[in-house]
Amino acid sequence: MDGLRVLIAGGGTGGHIIPGLAVADAFRDRHHILVDWVGTERGLEGRMVRDAGYPLHMIEVGQLKGVNLKTRLKTLTAIPRSLLACRRLLKELQPQVVIGVGGYASGPGMLAAILAHVPTLAIEPNAAPGLTNRLLCRWVSAAAVNFPPAAASFRNASVTGIPVRQAFFDLPPRPPGAPPHLLVFGGSQGARVLNTHLPRIAAALLEGVPGLTILHQAGARAGETTLAAYCAEAAGLERRWEVRPFLDDMPQRFGAADLILARSGASTVAELAAAGKPSILIPFPQATDDHQTRNARVLADAEATVLLPEARLTDALLLAELTALLRSPERLQAMAVRARALAHPDAVERIVEMAMQLAARPRA
Repeated sequence: MDGLRVLIAGGGTGGHIIPGLAVADAFRDRHHILVDWVGTERGLEGRMVRDAGYPLHMIEVGQLKGVNLKTRLKTLTAIPRSLLACRRLLKELQPQVVIGVGGYASGPGMLAAILAHVPTLAIEPNAAPGLTNRLLCRWVSAAAVNFPPAAASFRNASVTGIPVRQAFFDLPPRPPGAPPHLLVFGGSQGARVLNTHLPRIAAALLEGVPGLTILHQAGARAGETTLAAYCAEAAGLERRWEVRPFLDDMPQRFGAADLILARSGASTVAELAAAGKPSILIPFPQATDDHQTRNARVLADAEATVLLPEARLTDALLLAELTALLRSPERLQAMAVRARALAHPDAVERIVEMAMQLAARPRA
C-alpha cells in the first residue's frame, strides 16, 4: 500500500519486542512500509529497536500490576502525560494502523489510537491476555492471538500464532540411534527451580537413562553455583552433562534435544511447537495472572507436554517423569507430532495482512 505508515507500541521484555520486530521487518523488508516504534527508557526496546534500525519515540510510563502502592500511584499520575505524548505522536506521524505488542508503552499508545479513531491491532502472545489487552480488548479493532483461549477476550480475534524464527521450523530430524539428549532451558535469566532440582537428580537420571547427555542453561547469575552443584551431586560419574550460563543458537540446541525441560513463556511454547519438540514444562508461578500455566495447559491438553506445577514438584516426581519419557522414544515421537500440529509457520504474514486490512478501512 503506497504511503502506509505503521506505529508499533510497547516493549519492556524480549517476549514483547521480538515478535514486534519480526512484524516490523516484514513491513519494511517485504512491503517497503515505514515503521515507527513508541516505547520507554526502562524497556529493552531502547537497545533492540534502535539496533534494528527503527525510529524509537520515548514516553514515560511504568507498571501498574505487581508493584507497590508508591510505584502504582506514580504510574497512574504519568498516564495522562504519556497519553498526551502519544496523541501528539499520532498527529505528527499520521500512521494508518497502530499495533500493540504489550508492555509499558502499549497501553497509552493503543488508547491514544482508539480515541483518535486510528485502527488498532493487538498482538496477544499468552493464553491469558495481559493487563493492557484486558483493559482495551473491547475497543481494539482486531487481535492476533497465539492461543485459542485468548481469542474469546476480543471482539475480532484471529488465532495467528506469534512470530518464530524460521530456523525452528527447518530443524532436521534427530539421527536414528543417536543417544538421548536432554535440554534444560530456564530462559535468558535461568530458572531457580531447574537449577536446584536438576543437579540433585542428575546422578540417578544419568544412571537410569543409558547414554543420556544433558545441556543445562542456568543463567548468568547461577552458572557457577549450578555447575558446582552438578559436580558435587554427580561426582564419580562420567561427565555427560554440561552447564552454560547462556545458549546462543537456540534453534540448534532445540534440534539436538530429544526432550526439553523448560518454563512456559509464550515464546518458549511457540518455539517448542515450531520445532516439534516434546517437553516437560514447569510454569513460573509468579507470572502475571499465572499466564505461564495457561500457556502450558494448551500443550498439555494436546498431549504435547507434561505439565508439572512448581508447588507440587519434588525430586522424585521430576526424576520419574524425565526417566519415563527419555526411555520411551515412541511416546516422545508422538508428543513431537502433536506439538508441531500447534505451530503457526505463517504467523508473520497473517499478522501483517490483518494490519494492512485494518489500514485500508475508511477512517471514522
